[in-house]
Amino acid sequence: MRRVTILGATGSIGRSARDVIEANPGHFTVEAVVGGRDSAALAAMARRLGARFAALAEPAALPALRDHLAGSGIACGAGESAVLEAVDRPCEIVVAGISGVAGLKPTVAALKPGRRIALANKETLVCAGAFFMAEARRIGATILPLDSEHNAVAQALAGRPLADVARITLTASGGPFRTWGKAQIDSATREQALKHPNYAMGAKITIDSASMMNKGLELIEAHHIFGIGHERLGAVIHPQQIMHGLVSFTDGSVIAGMALPDMRVPFADCLSDGQRLASGVAPANLASIGTLTFEEPDLARFPSLGLALSALEAGGAASAILNAANEIAVAAFLDGRLRFGEIAEVVASTCDVMAKHRRGAPSSVDEALEIDHITRSATTDVMARRGHGSA
Repeated sequence: MRRVTILGATGSIGRSARDVIEANPGHFTVEAVVGGRDSAALAAMARRLGARFAALAEPAALPALRDHLAGSGIACGAGESAVLEAVDRPCEIVVAGISGVAGLKPTVAALKPGRRIALANKETLVCAGAFFMAEARRIGATILPLDSEHNAVAQALAGRPLADVARITLTASGGPFRTWGKAQIDSATREQALKHPNYAMGAKITIDSASMMNKGLELIEAHHIFGIGHERLGAVIHPQQIMHGLVSFTDGSVIAGMALPDMRVPFADCLSDGQRLASGVAPANLASIGTLTFEEPDLARFPSLGLALSALEAGGAASAILNAANEIAVAAFLDGRLRFGEIAEVVASTCDVMAKHRRGAPSSVDEALEIDHITRSATTDVMARRGHGSA
């Protein structure tokens, strides 16, 4: 019985973790669950999984959480200290699924000797990847990639040396605008951008998928997870999303990770301990699917991907700056203050402004958060100059 703590328990990541845990009775106990501010949803998850502790990031939500957990015997708390308490409780596996830069501090705090971190919080790697991976090695924690693309690559690599790898390729669905012209994409509505063809995800990551920024962030993640240079990383559009990641080897062979587009598949791999677990997902029936297609990404229609590739090549703090600017711009689009096409324009302008104050890669959580804070302020200034004020 391995003990699991779930950070981001009330989102899609948490629901996938729940399903895999329930599909494998007798394998896991749940130590703690952490959410943002939805007290009812977190309490329901804690009760259903028999968690010992539940924590919300929002301090004001504590009275409601206590009410929802009354009589359950489940301890609870709220605020940053409660989240860090949840992370510190004894367990063998931590699912790091808190969305955004808010997940950086608890994910780093989750690093403990011998622990396995099922990592879904991409901002940890995008904002402080070199520091985080070095800390994991120093402490003796194992990082398991939970994104379907990175998980597929990890399975395809199967421990082979990087010297044998010619290229790692991540696949992208192309999002809802794969076949749209640039003018159509630039003027897309909030509702149109939130219609992902294959996955039901949170609003921010769905918008990033529509702009293909998400794939750029995933390439930055892959650089840190696998320790491979940008010149050996790439992306290809694969609308069926059956093939999630490919490893091309120096002998000309290619090994691909394939599965139906369902997050329970990588979860089952990350939670396993040398044996395959039930995920609740059937193997892909290729004859039924019929056709798998691939396309080169068009950086003219999807400039956000190009911005991410530039940040990856630049190194230093470039990816942390990119991430912060993108979070502010996406939030402004979701609030109706930016057009879809302006997201990449605002991010590009902010990156240009911040390039005047070049900084190295952050060497601590505090430094990463400082860069994030400065960049968010710079992005707000960029939007103000363009006539887009606060909500």
